[in-house]
Order: sequence, then C-alpha cells, then structure tokens
Amino acid sequence: MKWIALLIAAVISIVSIYYTNYLVNKLKEREIKSIEVFASSMEYTIENNVADQLPSVIREIIINNDQIPLIYVNSKDEIENWRNIKIDEKWSEEKKQEVLKKELESMKEAYEPKHVFDRDEQTGEILDFWFIYYKNSFLLTQLTYYPIIQLIIIGVFGLIVYLIFSYSKTAEQNRVWVGLAKETAHQLGTPISSLMAWVEYFKEDPGVKNKGVVEELDKDIKKLQLITERFSNIGSVPVLKEEKLEEIINNVVEYLKPRISTKVSIDVITISSDVRANLNAPLFEWVLENLCKNAVDAMGGIGSIRIKLLHGSDHRVFIDITDTGKGIAKSKIKHVFNPGFTTKQRGWGLGLTLAKRIIETYHKGKIFVKSSEENEGTTFRIVLSS
Repeated sequence: MKWIALLIAAVISIVSIYYTNYLVNKLKEREIKSIEVFASSMEYTIENNVADQLPSVIREIIINNDQIPLIYVNSKDEIENWRNIKIDEKWSEEKKQEVLKKELESMKEAYEPKHVFDRDEQTGEILDFWFIYYKNSFLLTQLTYYPIIQLIIIGVFGLIVYLIFSYSKTAEQNRVWVGLAKETAHQLGTPISSLMAWVEYFKEDPGVKNKGVVEELDKDIKKLQLITERFSNIGSVPVLKEEKLEEIINNVVEYLKPRISTKVSIDVITISSDVRANLNAPLFEWVLENLCKNAVDAMGGIGSIRIKLLHGSDHRVFIDITDTGKGIAKSKIKHVFNPGFTTKQRGWGLGLTLAKRIIETYHKGKIFVKSSEENEGTTFRIVLSS
C-alpha cells in the first residue's frame, strides 16, 4: 500500500513539474514579446520622424510595464530609464546608480539585449542606437523555483505517508507479538499446574525421593513459571531496577550448564564483580539464555562460550557473548534480527527478534553482531545503561 502511495506521489510530481515548466515557458515567451513590442515601438517612433515624442512614448510603454524589470541604455552606455527595480527615492544619486549598475550586470547575464536603431531614411545608415536590458519578472522567477518547492513538499508528503504506513505495520506486528505471547502464557498455565501436582506426588514416592530428580523437575517448573510470567508481561512496560550483572549472568550459566552438552564450556569474564545496570532481570535472563542456546546450536554441541562484562563510557555497560561456532555469512548479518530468520531446520526465527525487542524497546539499549567469521565464531554485543 505504501508503495502505491509513493507511486501516486511520484506521478503527481512529474505531472505537476511538467505543467509548471509549460507555464514558465509560456510566461517567459510573453515577457520576451513584451520587450520586443517595446523595442519595435521605439523604432517606429524614430522611423516616422516623431523623435520629439520619443521620451513620452518610452515613458508610456515603460509605465504600462509593471512586471518586467528593465533598463534602457543609450549608445554611450548611459542609463536613461528603468522600471520595476527597487529604488528608494531617499537614496543618494550615487547609491541609485550603484544599484542600477548591479542590476544591469545581472540583466546582461540573463538575456541578450534588444536593440533599437535610428537609421537614415535614404541610406539606412545607423545614426544612433539604444539597448534594452531586462530579466525575468518576480512572478516568473517564483514559478521557476516552484517545481523545486513542489518536489520538497511532495517529498515530505511521501515521507510522511511512508512513515505512517511503516508505523501502522509496526503497530500491527506489535499487536500480533503481544497477542501471541499472552496466548502462549495462557496455554502454558494448564500443563505447569499438572506438572506441579506430579512433583508433589513424586516427593512422596520412596523410589524417586532423594535421587535429585524431583529437585531438578522443580527447577524446571519454576523456570516454566518464569517463562510464563515473561510472556504475560510482553506488551506491558517492564519495571527496570539496578541489578548486579555478574549475579544475573552466573544464574543463567548455572541453570544452562546441566541442560546443554557437556562438551560446551561457558566462562564468565569480568574485571569487577560490582558492575551494575538498569534492567528487568527476568527479561534480560531470557535474552542471555537465547543467545547462549543459539551459540550451542551454532557449535553443534561442541565448543566454548565466553561472556565478557565490560565498563563503557557515558555510563554504559557492554556484555559480549562469544562462541566458537560456524559463524554468520557477511551477507546475512544484517538480517539476523528479522522475524523468520533462522539457520536451524526447525527454527521459527523469533528468538533474536524478541531479544532485540527486549533490549532496545524495553531497556533502551542496543544489541548487535559485533563480529563474525565463518567457521570461527560470532560475538554478540549488548549495550545497557548503568
């Protein structure tokens, strides 16, 4: 739809500019003819031996011209008369001449002057001559620049239409995300309640009790409850508070280690244990888990993940998540956060899209691919405010 609107704007622009140029050319022809009439009238006056009436004829023709700026110059290059030039009568004669000379120079650059000759009736010899210099009227000048103004206005209109459609599309996507998230949270409620009942049952079973199974199941149920809470909060403004990043990162790592391949090592590197940032812990943990799980998949279950915590300038904190996986092709890096982008055969391509939304929309931070080399690994960087 937005492309149709932009196409319509382009068509309007082309038609409008074409018609405006047509009007400009017609008006220009009319003004040139007016000057030619002026010159012809002078020659006629001279040829019919009414030279004594020449000043009054010139004055009459000039007075009737209230649009075209012109200057009448004699054979000695002296300015004899002018019209439609801003001259203040309070100015001194020197200043008036200075302004007129500047106008004369610009007129010489604009058009070739019209000549008026006084010829001998018998021999046709030129006895005297005059020049009529002129330039476009104010109206014609305005019309000349009008297409540019039109383009700017139509361009702004097209941009506004594009932004409106883009915003509408984004708002629609947001509504879909929110609806999907809340429905997922609702659907998870029933199996979680059932699992909680089974855990309570197993706690009383002597064959299962004290074997660590119930404890791990309990952890997973709590995790599912946390995930349900996260989905429920999608669409609402999360509460941000100052948190110790190292503690949150270590919690995520401790949860993931028993649930991923034993051939994958995860190391947390930080200079200070008191690095803090304003965040929503459950949502941030979700992002971190997603990045780590993607890294495990990219490594095929064999390799290492390094999470590095750094202090930045302007009260910023950097979290770099580096893996030794297969990397991302240069041509695909700019698409990794797009909905539907995935390198997995059965992936939905929503994890990184949600991660970007959580970090940039809810935390006002940034998440991007800092570096990636095929068959060497990838580093994602998260930027938060401390």
